[in-house]
Amino acid sequence: MNFEDVEERDGLRLSWNAWPSSRIEATRTVVPIAALYTPLKQREDLPPVLYEPVTCKPPCRAVLNPYCQIDVRAKLWICPFCLTRNSFPAHYKDISQANLPAELYPKYTTIEYTLARAAQTPPIFLYVVDTCLDPDELKALRETLVVSLSLLPPYALVGLITYGTMASLHELGYDVCSKAYVFRGSKEYTTKQIQDMLGLAGGSRAVVPPRPGAPGQPQAYGAARFLLPVSQVEFQLTSILENLQRDPWPVASDKRALRCTGVALNVAISLLESSFANTGARIMLFAGGPATEGPGLVVSNELKEPIRSHHDIDRDTVKHYKRAIKYYEGLAKRASNAGHAVDLLAGCLDQVGLQEMKSLSNYTNGAMIISDSFSTAIFKQSFLRLFNKDAQGNLEMGFNATFDVQTTKELKISGLIGHAISANKKSGCVGETEIGIGGTSAWKVAALSPRTSLGVYFEVVAGSSGASQPVAPNARGLIQFVTHYQHSSGQFRLRVTTVARNFADTGSPQLGMLFDQEAAAVLMARIAVFKAEMDDSPDVLRWLDRMLIRLCQKFAEYRKEDPSSFRLTDKFSIYPQFMFHLRRSQFLQVFNNSPDETAFYRHTLNEEDVNNSLIMIQPTLMSYSLDAPPEPVLLDSVSIKPDVILLLDTFFHILIFHGTTIAEWRKAGYAEQEGYENIKALLEAPQTDAQDLLVDRLPIPRYIVCDQGGSQARFLLSKLNPSTTHVNMYGGPGTGAAGQAIFTDDVSLQVFMEYLKRLAVGAQTT
Repeated sequence: MNFEDVEERDGLRLSWNAWPSSRIEATRTVVPIAALYTPLKQREDLPPVLYEPVTCKPPCRAVLNPYCQIDVRAKLWICPFCLTRNSFPAHYKDISQANLPAELYPKYTTIEYTLARAAQTPPIFLYVVDTCLDPDELKALRETLVVSLSLLPPYALVGLITYGTMASLHELGYDVCSKAYVFRGSKEYTTKQIQDMLGLAGGSRAVVPPRPGAPGQPQAYGAARFLLPVSQVEFQLTSILENLQRDPWPVASDKRALRCTGVALNVAISLLESSFANTGARIMLFAGGPATEGPGLVVSNELKEPIRSHHDIDRDTVKHYKRAIKYYEGLAKRASNAGHAVDLLAGCLDQVGLQEMKSLSNYTNGAMIISDSFSTAIFKQSFLRLFNKDAQGNLEMGFNATFDVQTTKELKISGLIGHAISANKKSGCVGETEIGIGGTSAWKVAALSPRTSLGVYFEVVAGSSGASQPVAPNARGLIQFVTHYQHSSGQFRLRVTTVARNFADTGSPQLGMLFDQEAAAVLMARIAVFKAEMDDSPDVLRWLDRMLIRLCQKFAEYRKEDPSSFRLTDKFSIYPQFMFHLRRSQFLQVFNNSPDETAFYRHTLNEEDVNNSLIMIQPTLMSYSLDAPPEPVLLDSVSIKPDVILLLDTFFHILIFHGTTIAEWRKAGYAEQEGYENIKALLEAPQTDAQDLLVDRLPIPRYIVCDQGGSQARFLLSKLNPSTTHVNMYGGPGTGAAGQAIFTDDVSLQVFMEYLKRLAVGAQTT
């Protein structure tokens, strides 16, 4: 089975592609049965299905799929999840073995239905813009926002809130002059107060302007004064943005500017939840600094009070931390319950409080982008890339989605790790063990992109006390993923993926042969990061080590107490390496990263698919030299040589590293001289490859070019396996024959593997 082909077809990778047949056997396999599923995985060959799906009788409601048994003569189908017999609807009367609907063909295990019901409201984009910025920063941000308006569909609704010392909601429906409702930044408003002040009391739903081509011009009242179609207000909104001035409140030299981020977000969420609950919307927060005023305060406006570090949080000495987290979590729950996503877009050299605000993006699957400034290419390109369009010219984003999972009786759902909240659906598929967001078989995801990947974890219940007997040999289990979402064109769509896998006999080698070590590493990394949010880092590392030792004890070949006999098959051989790099990664090691950076890295890991997540865990390293074509090399200090160029891709950084000899050639200008075309080609090759990596990445990685011995080289050295260190560089034990010494007390992969072998075989460790 080619795991990549399954991913290409269904957007799905499973940790195990044959499943243990009993609960006891499942606990021995250590890594849970789990799936990493990308609901909007782009496929060219998905047929456009313009009819409603056929579903099983309630409470099952499973969707017709290729694994159903069908009786074409009696016009019946048997649901493989609950074994109920169902009649086909009347419009399937011509069904025969030679004339089957698309959803019954084996190649369409994934199918997308375009439903007849259209959304009442087009997608909404509400910009929340920080005005406490330097003039140059504000100018750069204004220009990017004006460009983004041209990327929105003309029928999309758009609104604007600006904030500094006060928060101002701009009334775009009033075109006589610029008019805004102003909220005091130091005051905590209830939802009811905001609705009363805006004239939205009683949840009066706004009259929404007609869709393109529809006649008539509605009267603007309620929320329609603040949120109007781009085609109607683009000129006025562009004019407001271009004339946007810095917050007029004076700022003393020993003070921070007063920013009421919490109030601005509260106004945005209150406006949308009162008038547009359960319709697609994105609140886009552009923050140029931390909240220093009112509810959600992250740090005071006194510069002598530094913004918190990981160390401060660990010691519990941060005055505003817990209150701010609680405040933003309350806002995040309100936004996600209403189906609205919140994007956190930061442009600041210091922290802006992403650590406190992260729940806004994590609960709603909003984007999180972190950059040094709004004028950088990283910010501009990453933000504008959110508005990528498909071949039909529609935005590549889904809104207000629900994600439902169903299993056959041998499996139960433990939970989901990803950017969602529980929809509290207590179906018979819900298991007792909880991993991540558990206790439900459905979740709400306020926004979807083609990158959104959700980790779903399962447990085997067959053979447990009070459950059925162990599964019969070669029996088949099924999982169905159903994603209902609002497409950016205004239609509702339903994406259904159904997968079947066999249960392996106890002791069968089939289980190990169908292990996907790449998917397993990513799914275990998500559990580790989820635990790291609750527990101390050393506890999480110990848990990871324990799991790895148990997995090796189960699946490696070895003689007891003989480390030299230890062998892992190809299906498990690189899994320990992924765990080694995960332990050292910025997801679990917070040293040298700010709390905001840690929140950003963890958010991104929980968003991406297997391939991108693996690059984050174990970066890729390419080597370029004069006497060999470009080749992937070990992520190891021995790969550093004076006469090679290295290209490192950590997903967040793309780094080109010149060895000392190459750097000298470049500085001497050989590449520009006649007869040295080969050196010019060598210097250009990694740059070309780096550009290819940047093409579809979001957020845009930081691009670094450095030389051996330079300060920026630390980005490479921190990621390499330190097989040559200051301890063994002169021929000590485990000496590296070549490469640069890395000054670290971290153990190398070689030492890590030696310890793993000893512990797995039960030998004494010294």
